[in-house]
Order: sequence, then structure tokens, then C-alpha cells
Amino acid sequence: MIMKTKKERAEYIAWKLDELYPAVPIPLDHTDAFTLLIAVLLSAQCTDKRVNMVTPALFAKAATPQAMMKLSVAEILECIKTCGLANGKAKNIKALSEMLVNEYGGEVPRTFDELERLPGVGHKTASVVMIHAFKIPAFPVDTHIHRLAQRWNLTSGKNVVETEADLKKLWPPEDWEKLHLQIITYGREHCTARGCDGTKCIICKTVAPNRKKPLATKKA
Repeated sequence: MIMKTKKERAEYIAWKLDELYPAVPIPLDHTDAFTLLIAVLLSAQCTDKRVNMVTPALFAKAATPQAMMKLSVAEILECIKTCGLANGKAKNIKALSEMLVNEYGGEVPRTFDELERLPGVGHKTASVVMIHAFKIPAFPVDTHIHRLAQRWNLTSGKNVVETEADLKKLWPPEDWEKLHLQIITYGREHCTARGCDGTKCIICKTVAPNRKKPLATKKA
């Protein structure tokens, strides 16, 4: 079966991902919106496995904005020093905790504008918190999703903003949370940056059966 449209490819992809991953847990260990926010911030330039190794010690010291703001940057850094970009992340964690307490009563805000005002929090991090902590529709696009969306001919891949907009048009909002996790998991297990070039994994071979040469994807 030749899938000529993005919609046809999207329907097959959703079906196949449901078959492979009927239930996908959030890979970052957390207990609430604040600890999820910190874990996602730490995950930039760092694996989820590494984040889950460092957050227990950090959250044992401070699992709330009120407690975190009382730690020094050096104390935060000591807990997260094995994460990439640790110095900047420690400063941002301290600053955003102070901002949450001083401006939001110690609560993580529930709008994109407010989340993206927090130090170290970009659109992707805000999207993860919105969809997973608050169940407010969002479609976080990381490097895995950006890469696979191009390989699956769902977007031109000019940038992550365009990729996010294109994916939101293909699937209903109630499926975004599940698909976000499914695509990331598939990208790590089957359609990796080096393990598949757009011609090898089952989904790539199915949605782009005539592709003979490797696909050079644009970076996020």
C-alpha cells in the first residue's frame, strides 16, 4: 500500500506505535509539576538515565521551590555536576525557584507565556510540563521527534516550530501526549540518528518504500 498523503502516513504511524507501545511511561522520574520541570530542564544535553541518577540526591535536599531557593548554587551544582551544562543549570534552578516563590506563590504556572519566562525554560520544556503535569494539550518536539517527522515525510523539517505545527495538524490533541512519548521511544530504539538513515526501520520502510538513498535530516 502506497501512502500518498501525510494523513495516511500519520494514521499508519499511530497504529504501529500503538502496537509497539500501548503504554509508555514518562522517562524522567518526578512526583509533581515542580520536580518534572527541574528534571526536564536538566535533560538538555543530558540523557534521561543520567538525569534520573542525579535527581534523587537533589530532591532529597529540596523537592519544592521554597526549599530549592534556600540552597546555594554550589549546593545545587554538587548534586547535578555530572549533567551537561551543569553550571548554567544550577544557576537557572536557583533563579527559577526564587521566581516561582516570589511571583507565583510557589506554584508552577500553567501557561506557556509564564513558563517560558522562567530562567532556563524554553518552549520544549514548557510543552513537556503543560502536557504531562497539567494535561493541557501540547506537542513537545525534541531532536528525536524532529528527526523522525522528517524521515516519515510529515514535515519539511525547516525548524522545530514548523515541525510542531505540522504534527499538530495530523493528530487530535487528545493523542499528543501519548504520541510524544511513543515517537521518542521509537526513535531511541529503532530509528536512531545513526542506526537508521530513513531506509532501514519498519516505519521508514513502510511510509517511504521508494526511498533508496539515506535521508539527510535537518537538525533541530
